[in-house]
Amino acid sequence: MKFYTDIVTKNKMSELEKTQKDFWNISPETGCLINMFIKMINAKSALEIGTSNGYSGIWIAKALKQTGGKLTTIEYYEKRQKMAIENFKLCQVFDIIRPLQGDACSIIEAFSQDEKFDFVFIDANKSEYIKYFNLVKKHLADKALIIADNITSHPQKVQSFIDAVDADNDFQYEIIEIGGGFLIAYKI
Repeated sequence: MKFYTDIVTKNKMSELEKTQKDFWNISPETGCLINMFIKMINAKSALEIGTSNGYSGIWIAKALKQTGGKLTTIEYYEKRQKMAIENFKLCQVFDIIRPLQGDACSIIEAFSQDEKFDFVFIDANKSEYIKYFNLVKKHLADKALIIADNITSHPQKVQSFIDAVDADNDFQYEIIEIGGGFLIAYKI
C-alpha cells in the first residue's frame, strides 16, 4: 500500500488515519486504490467534492504529482479547508491544488464550460450525490473515472445516485465493498 516517499507524508498520513471516524475519511485501502486508478488512467485533472481534512486529497495529489496533473478540491466548511491546506502543505502537494470553499453545487455550476476532469471523487453530502453527478457529467473528459465513497455505508441516501449511474448508457460501473463501499464509474 506504499505510495509516499517521504517520512513527513508517512507520519502525517498515519496521524490522519487516527482521525478517520472524526472526519469521515476514506479507508487507507480506498485511498491506495484511488491513487492507483489515477496513475493507471494518467489523469491530468481531478475534482474532489468534499475535502474534509485533506486525507483523500493527499492520496489524489500524490498520484497527480506523478502524472503531472492538478487537483481542484471543494470543501463547504472553512475550518476544515484551512486544516486541509495545512496538511497539503506538510505533504508537499499544495502547489498542484486549487482549494475552493463553499457549496459544491454552486461552485460546480460556476465552472467554465471548458473545464474538464479526468477523475472525480465524490465524498460529501450523501443526499446530494445525484446533484453532483448531474453537474459534473458535462465536465468529464472522455474515458473519465468517477469514484463515490460511502455507497454501502449510506445506501438509502445514495440510491438515487446509483440509479442515475445505472440508467446512464454513457457509464459502466461497479460497486466495490472496501471501507464504506465505493462506486467506480467509467465514462464510455
